[in-house]
Amino acid sequence: MVSHAAHITTEGIQRFHSSPGAETALVCFAHAGGAAGYYRPLSAALSPGIDVLAIQYPGRQNRRTEPLAGTIDQLVDDSMEALAPWTHRPLALFGHSMGAVVAYEVAGRLTAAGGPPLTLIVSGCRAPGEEPGHEVHVRDDDGLVAEIRRLGGTDTRVLDDPEMRALFLPALRADYRAVETYRHAGGPRLPCPVLALAGDTDPVASPADMRHWAAWTSARFDLLSFDGGHFYLADRYTAVASAVRDHVIALTR
Repeated sequence: MVSHAAHITTEGIQRFHSSPGAETALVCFAHAGGAAGYYRPLSAALSPGIDVLAIQYPGRQNRRTEPLAGTIDQLVDDSMEALAPWTHRPLALFGHSMGAVVAYEVAGRLTAAGGPPLTLIVSGCRAPGEEPGHEVHVRDDDGLVAEIRRLGGTDTRVLDDPEMRALFLPALRADYRAVETYRHAGGPRLPCPVLALAGDTDPVASPADMRHWAAWTSARFDLLSFDGGHFYLADRYTAVASAVRDHVIALTR
């Protein structure tokens, strides 16, 4: 039996709060350059009703000594391995930006294995088949940092500190390479509902862009828009948590 204590359950999953009575687990996938810790506030807002499992990609935080993944497929393989002990429970998947791509591919893998997720929640990411540009990961360090400044969401003190930049830029570049070289391989639509979340001024994936996710489910599709840009989530955790909670509860009644 899996313990419900708040701890790192495996190398690939972090749990920040104990949710012993929760029937559903929300599996969270971070953006390019991000890590499991990004979802600590969302976990706090949803606990104890929903058990938040934050996927920890290799090469960061507690996995900082491991090689970085070079492709979306590698991130999906790693995530599936981490989730193996949890597939006996209803799983809702939540991914922001690059994390939405990983979550979508994990949803496909779970479905093919006979256990589709309860729902897929995607945020700040264009739908499969609408791949982003392909040049950010080949820029020099200054060019990569310029893109991060454009999107916001990163403390400028980190961006301005050469030592801090040296620590996070390798993971950021690897993630951009993974998502910019990703190509959707096709396949059936997901049988689970899809909820799309968008910042109303997001330059990467506008609410209009996010509507295209409707084509990737044979079940219900919903779209919610929030004030803010690409990293609206950082300032809207309470509102996002409320939307996620309502969505998940409606599916489990």
